Formats: sequence, structure tokens, C-alpha cells
Amino acid sequence: MKKVVKSIIGLTLIMTIISGCSGGKEVKQTQKTEPVNLMSPSELTTLDTSVMLDFPDAIVQTAAFEGLYALDDNDQLIPAAAKELPKISEDGKTYTIKLRDDAKWSNDDPVTAADFEYAWKKMIDPKNGYVYSFLVADTILNAEEISEGKKSVDELGVKATDDQTLEIKLKEAKPYFTSVLAFPTFFPQNQKFVEKMGTNYGTASENVIYNGPFTVENWKQTDLSWDLKKNEKYWGHSDVKSDNIHYEVVKEASTALNLFEDGQLDIATVTGELAKQNQNNPDYHSYPTATMNYIRLNQKRKDKDTPLKNENLRKALALGIDKENLVNNIIADGSKPLYGAVTEGFVSNPETGVDFREEAGDLMKYDKEEALKYWALAKKELGDKITLDLMVTDDGSYKKMGESLQGSLEKLFTGLTINVTALPTETALNLSRESDYDMFLIYWTPDYQDPISTLNMLRTGNDRNYSNDKYDKLLDEASQKYATDQKMRWETLIAAEKEGIKNTAGMIIISQNQQSVLQNEQIKGVNYHTFAAPLTLKNIYKEAK
Repeated sequence: MKKVVKSIIGLTLIMTIISGCSGGKEVKQTQKTEPVNLMSPSELTTLDTSVMLDFPDAIVQTAAFEGLYALDDNDQLIPAAAKELPKISEDGKTYTIKLRDDAKWSNDDPVTAADFEYAWKKMIDPKNGYVYSFLVADTILNAEEISEGKKSVDELGVKATDDQTLEIKLKEAKPYFTSVLAFPTFFPQNQKFVEKMGTNYGTASENVIYNGPFTVENWKQTDLSWDLKKNEKYWGHSDVKSDNIHYEVVKEASTALNLFEDGQLDIATVTGELAKQNQNNPDYHSYPTATMNYIRLNQKRKDKDTPLKNENLRKALALGIDKENLVNNIIADGSKPLYGAVTEGFVSNPETGVDFREEAGDLMKYDKEEALKYWALAKKELGDKITLDLMVTDDGSYKKMGESLQGSLEKLFTGLTINVTALPTETALNLSRESDYDMFLIYWTPDYQDPISTLNMLRTGNDRNYSNDKYDKLLDEASQKYATDQKMRWETLIAAEKEGIKNTAGMIIISQNQQSVLQNEQIKGVNYHTFAAPLTLKNIYKEAK
């Protein structure tokens, strides 16, 4: 899920300083800071970690709940609900994790290993049909068979051996598995409370209990604002510097800029021309991310093949996009053109330290002549007139990108018509799940720190109906045959990316995002990440003037 940070969050801080005084007594000296308001470019859809859809969900859920592990400000895994890093068996297939004994839910129930076992079994239960169940299916023993209805949920390879011990069995060694556990899909849930709430669980802030640094207040589904309040029952509450955090949904960069200049926002996401204009502003900051913008190419819609089933058409479109122009002149926020599915600076060769993108090279660079050759072949097979729908989210920058792609591709390819539709993010994501689209311009952030997190998008069974036996075989070899052979696994993943992106144009990669913001100099502790939740709030605060 995935996905430069497209959501920024806000807070109000009251810092309490305890100092000694005469007589041996302690007094609390309260230093109040002015309120802080930050923004999210789209709505929060749910507080049920099983149903998470998008950036705001991941960010808020990571603030309100706590998994076994979290990320520090250098993207390194640190124990959270777990007491220590896992003990891993010699074959890499069994993980034993000890939990903290002082973790509580906001209703005072203890957080136990059974809470994790329950949440993961709920996640993989096929009757629920959760989007992110694939993360469980890809990793844990028997999960895939359970998701297909071939085995019972009780056979999932996870077991609470006592209140503070969780044993996890994987279907094969997964060198990245610990990083998966920082993703909200693997957060705990209190079975008694969830079952008491029934279908209302996660739909409003009062229908949830929390085990993370904050609790959520003043929210129900469809609301455009919500608050986070410091969770006094959280085991590490003394390290949480913010008492209150406030969100407002702001979808247009121009609106965000105006609110920032008026003092109503303390961090504002800026894109396009506004980002370019503000690059010399002392409040301007740009953060690297592992998020890419790309176009999903759906090959079957409502049980009927789309024109994108044609490989020549897919290659024409992929080679016909001038990414340099689009990124530098249309997006214009410091993002970079990207020539592969795995982003630069995300993961390195475990033996040599060479970055994946550097080693894999550039795939599908703009080539007008080659694009026109493939277009001619596509027209021979599909006819002289080809019409495609392009779905984008109603975020201002994506609408602008969609319109630019529409104009440039229609100009390059005679006979091509592209219809652009901008929809709310949740609506667009739901349509994509149902494969009810032709092309979908969207973003992606890896769920965990490994190339296969992104490459799995094109494995057979995806919502864009791309299927390639050679590609699947390469991913299977990387996951199974070479699971413990780092050199061969790495080479196989590079080969898989080439097969999916260059040889068959399974999707069109556009750019690697840079998070560009205007930030009040008083704001400290903003931690951006390249996987899991793109932003964490535990350390954020507003420094007093």
C-alpha cells in the first residue's frame, strides 16, 4: 500500500517539563505551544488495519496502533510491541518473537501474542476478501491454501504459545520478513472488542481501541478532518512529544500553499509549478522516497479483453511517454524520471552494496521512433481507431499529469483517443480492485524492504489481468529455489523486472517521487520512510519559539 509521501499530518503540542524545587517536591511546569495544523491530501477510509487502502490509512493506523516492529528515522527496524528482534531458525522458516509485558490497549486489556494470531487469521480468512491478504499469503505457512479455501484458517502458521510468545512458520525462507511486520496488515487486534463491534469496527473513532502512541478522535467515515490524542495507556507514552495532532484534508496544492502562508497549515505539500517556484523558499524541504508513479494497464474489463491485451500497444505507450518532459515540466516538484519498477536508493545488492536500480539499468526510455513502430503494429492488429480510458485520482497533481499524458499521446499516435476521468482516491482504488478500468495513473510505495514487494504486482492473479509464465517462474525461483542464495536471488529479481517491464510492458513506470513541502521551522521529528507507512508521528512535535 503503499505508496513520496502523499499524506502529511498535523499536531498540537503541550510539553510538560518536570523540574525539582526546594523542599524535595516536584512541580510540573507546563509550557504551551501554539496549535499546529497539517494536511492530508485524501480521506481516511478506515481504522480497521485489516481493511487498509491508502496512505492516510497507513499513517493514521501506524500512529494509533503498534505492530511488533517499527522504523527509526533511518528506516532501520526496531522493537515496538516486541521486546527484541526475532529469533530465526537455521533454515530461515521459523520466527520466535517475545512481546513486551507492559503493552496495553486503551481499554486497559493487555496486548498479547493472541491479538496478533487473531488479526492475522482474520486477515487471511477468504470470506473477508481483504486487499492486503496477499502479504500473509505470500509469506506464512498454509496461508495461500487457506486463501483459496483448501485449508482451515486454524492451520495458518502462527501460534501464540503463551501470552508473550508468538511463533511464526513461513512457507519458505523470506530474508525480508521482519520488515513486513512493520506494515499495518500485521498489527494486532483485540478479538473480544472487534467481535463486540461487529461491522461497526473501524468505521468511527469511538468504535476502536488502540495500542499505539495515539488514539483517534472526532472521526467517522467520509469526514474530512480528525484528531489524534496522546494515548496515556501506551507503554512508551512518556517518549511521545505531542499531546494532540490535527488533520485536515486538502486536495489542491494551491489551497495548501495559501493555508500555509496564512498560518493555518504548518506543513503544506506542494507539487508542480508551486514546488518549482518555492525551491528557494527557506521553508522548502524535499525528502527522498521509494514511491513511484506508474500506469496500470488492465487487459480484461468486465470479462472482455481491452485493447491493452495487445503487447505492441503496451510497448508503444510505454516508449511514447517523454518522462523527462513530464517530470521536469509538469510534475516539477523535484521528482525524478524512473526507468524500472524498483526505485533508486531503496535496496542494495546484499553482497556488493550496489543499488538495484544502478545494477538493473534503465528500462523503456522514451524512444519516439520505436514507439511509432509498435503503434503501427498495434493498429494492424486492433484497427486504426483505438480508444482508452485513463483513470486518475482527484489529487491536483495527478489530474494535471493525466491531462498531459492525454495530450502528448494523442498527438504522437494518430487514431488514439484517451478519455481522462478523475475520481476520489477510494473510489478509484475500489474500481481498480474490480478491474473496472483501462489505464490507471496511481502511485506505489513498497510494503517491505525488498524488490519482490513491487515485482509481485505483476504475478499472475493481479487486478490488471497481466499473466506471464516466464515472469511467474522467475519470481518463484527467487522466492523458493534461491531463497537462501543471495547472489542468485538478486540476479533472478533483476531478470524478472526486465521481463515484466521491458520485454512485455506489463505496466508503465513514470517517476520516483520526492516529497516536497513547506514546513514551519518549529516542526521537528518528522520521520519519512521508504516502506511500510510513509510517515510516522511518534516523534513529531512543534518546538516552542
